[in-house]
Amino acid sequence: MRAAVGALNAVEAQDHTLAGPHGPLPVRVYRRQPPAAAQPGPALVWAHGGGFAYGDLEMAEADWVARSLAARGIPVVSVDYRLAPPFEALDAADLHQGEPETGVRFPVPGEELAAAFDWTRAQAVELGADPERMSLGGASAGANLAAGVVLTRLARTTGDDDEHPARPLPAHLLLAYPTLHAVQPPTPADLRALLDADPEADGFGPEPVRRMYENYLGGPVEDAPVAAVPGTADVAQLAGHPPTTVVTGEVDELRVSAEAYAESLRQAGVDVALEMVAGVRHGHLNRPHEGPAAAQAAQQTIEQFAARLLRTP
Repeated sequence: MRAAVGALNAVEAQDHTLAGPHGPLPVRVYRRQPPAAAQPGPALVWAHGGGFAYGDLEMAEADWVARSLAARGIPVVSVDYRLAPPFEALDAADLHQGEPETGVRFPVPGEELAAAFDWTRAQAVELGADPERMSLGGASAGANLAAGVVLTRLARTTGDDDEHPARPLPAHLLLAYPTLHAVQPPTPADLRALLDADPEADGFGPEPVRRMYENYLGGPVEDAPVAAVPGTADVAQLAGHPPTTVVTGEVDELRVSAEAYAESLRQAGVDVALEMVAGVRHGHLNRPHEGPAAAQAAQQTIEQFAARLLRTP
């Protein structure tokens, strides 16, 4: 299933601007030309990562991922959701002062991703896709947003949010090295040893992650809504959750968040697959061009995602 350069070049990318819930919302639609199959198949709405505050449609985690899946016959809509303020320049007090001068806070990015999902589902026939096989996914913070969309929709489906109508759920959820906890579970000794041996990979400990969420929330992480920190969802809140694929990196402290969430999904009876790519740091989908090992790691995840989507009924 490895996509050659020629196949990537055969992918057509078109920019669109949607009437989003918070103003114009850019998306980029990727399709293989000519289409890979005559019958409608799966499609994916995808959100890049970047700590809620960084990233764009040009980064490999957005563009290369979308092209690689589209080359395999899976149309992809990559979403340029609004970002939180750049938090590296802020001090602790700035994180708790309400609306920022630049950037947005929760729940704006997730609401934009949800709107893009609904638009894509409505455009399924034009994309050559089956609206019932429309999936949702993301990487890192983008994976958080995708998981949050699902939890918000589950709450409305079960009647926990009577003020809003129920909306369709994705057929499958794809999460690449997600951050799902503002307060992370403990790091096991074997992972701690890997991080100690590779200090450049050790950037996602409890304090940096908490600060990232404080910036995204615009306040403390205690009592944050479950849609902002999906890892806090209980079994009842996960009931009815769609099948999910979670891919982690071996040398990534956020792995503990992904693994804990996968276990919660299993306890709720969800069909969940948890895969770990050996030897890689956080963000391996953003580094497909950094040598043979990096290319192999990124391709491995793409092939896992494509296989899951193509099997999704």
